[in-house]
Amino acid sequence: MSGLPRTIILSRPDALGDAVVTLPMAGLIKQRSPGMRVIILCRTYAKAVWDQCVHADAVITLEELEKGDAPALLKALGAEAIVHVFPHRAVAAWAKQAGIALRVGTSHRLWHWWTCNKRVHFSRKRSLLHEAQLNIKLLEPFGMAMPARAELVPLLGLRPPEPDERVSRLLAGDRRVVVLHPLLGSGVGWGLANYAELMRALDPRDWRIIVTGTAAEAEVYRKALPLDLAHVADAGGLLGLHELIALLGGCHAMVAASTGPLHIAAALGARTIGLFSMRRPIFPARWAPLGTDAHALVWDQACPTCAEGRACDCITRIPVARVLELLNRR
Repeated sequence: MSGLPRTIILSRPDALGDAVVTLPMAGLIKQRSPGMRVIILCRTYAKAVWDQCVHADAVITLEELEKGDAPALLKALGAEAIVHVFPHRAVAAWAKQAGIALRVGTSHRLWHWWTCNKRVHFSRKRSLLHEAQLNIKLLEPFGMAMPARAELVPLLGLRPPEPDERVSRLLAGDRRVVVLHPLLGSGVGWGLANYAELMRALDPRDWRIIVTGTAAEAEVYRKALPLDLAHVADAGGLLGLHELIALLGGCHAMVAASTGPLHIAAALGARTIGLFSMRRPIFPARWAPLGTDAHALVWDQACPTCAEGRACDCITRIPVARVLELLNRR
């Protein structure tokens, strides 16, 4: 194959936050080669994000491939290139069987040595680059150089859907809306006691608080948070991802640890306050939210426990006052 492909597949069938930090990759492709068609391969639960990305021309899910003749489905897309942003052994094999001409992957996955014909050598493990920048390194075979971190934000291209009736009711009123997403699937969070203190500290004359999470997460946080406060609405387990994106697109602010909703809110332009530890590779250098009003807070940049790579709860010591100050800043 010579020159740039007319159609490229970006394969990232993994977590929700990972999908969001892949948005600048699609944006860079469109910036450097506006005529290139970008097809996204993701898991079904992340499809709602890509449906709202202006850079995605089409979306296909891993589940669709698994249910059918995967190589034939990939071949039918007419792509000349595929980039394995997140390594998936079956997808790599299917892409080769589909006869996709250029197959790009990291050299650190053994199966890429017989399924990819272009391998990019780099390591994520100890890198100080943002995850979005590391993704873009996989575009080197197309002559696309990595942008500076500040240049990633204009490449996000995420737009919220129109809110439905339920989301509109949550956003209604003349007070600013802050979304709190208190739990996360893995890792150490800020702690429910801190969220409870923040909820009590937010002035009900200025703020309306919406608490979000899955139904299972709601069962946990409902035992610890003051959800009976007059300026609080509990949306736990009530919103699908499409509705959550609409909610985050209409809110003023979002507070959470490093979760998919945090990264979505930042990409949509909300004031986003991410709470982090300094333990690699989950520290802000790699996973800070990207947005026009995005912030990453840590307790101690030089936390010795985090520096040793050991499990640490320093994130729980980030003062509520620091979060409150950022929220109230005009």
